[in-house]
Amino acid sequence: MELLGTGFYWNDLTVGARYRTYGRTITESDVIAFVTHAGMLESLFLDREYRKTHSAMEGHAAPALLVLSIAEGLTLNATGQGTGLAFLNMQMDVKRPVVVGDTIHVELEILEARKTSKSERGLVRTKNLVVNQRGETVIEYTPQRLMAARPD
Repeated sequence: MELLGTGFYWNDLTVGARYRTYGRTITESDVIAFVTHAGMLESLFLDREYRKTHSAMEGHAAPALLVLSIAEGLTLNATGQGTGLAFLNMQMDVKRPVVVGDTIHVELEILEARKTSKSERGLVRTKNLVVNQRGETVIEYTPQRLMAARPD
């Protein structure tokens, strides 16, 4: 029986191909749970009154690492179920803030898809743009992953 939702195999990917994930709205409970779990107990994230007088932006800021984590969840649920083997590295550039109530999605472009030297596995590098509801890129990152090959 075929398992539904299986991700991409590296050897099915074409350099230049582009994909878009579904979106997700960042909630206050996302921010509170993340910063509490991570120990990022800054007043900027936890104290509404402090934010009123000390924040550099309007709204309840979401940590960039939370936004990245949610973006990775959106990405992996759509592309890597059962085929993603390892996250190897990335470069990341935070372009603008995300606040509670913003909705993000990820736009991916395949930059590299090639066989590794030691197996049928492949290395895949993508350019991932995390985009808000206004069409603004908030984070750009380029992860490289080890991915499974399509079974013979």
